[in-house]
Amino acid sequence: MATHFVAETKDFIEGHHIIVDVEGRSIGLYRLDGQFYALHNYCPHEGAPLCKGSICGTTLPSNVYEYQFGRQGEIIRCPWHGWEFDIKTGKSLVNEKVRARKYKVEVEDGKVGIVI
Repeated sequence: MATHFVAETKDFIEGHHIIVDVEGRSIGLYRLDGQFYALHNYCPHEGAPLCKGSICGTTLPSNVYEYQFGRQGEIIRCPWHGWEFDIKTGKSLVNEKVRARKYKVEVEDGKVGIVI
């Protein structure tokens, strides 16, 4: 496995992301709470460019007739069919058996790298 440095930490605004190509793979690189996360830019549901979806929150478990919204900025919503994935883990919020591929991220001397 090799680390591919694709950006610098100063290039990121908290809560935003960039899409980069590494070894022919399109990857979304996110900064949340000062940490970096990388997801394959491919929705496992129907192949949409997942990382072009909106960064949002989601509904939380609540009582009947209550609506609780939370996890703002931690969820990526597929632009085609609205499937939601946890940016930090890649896990689907719809089906626990489905997940977006996640990549390890390393930060060294202000440079952000994706391990492939």
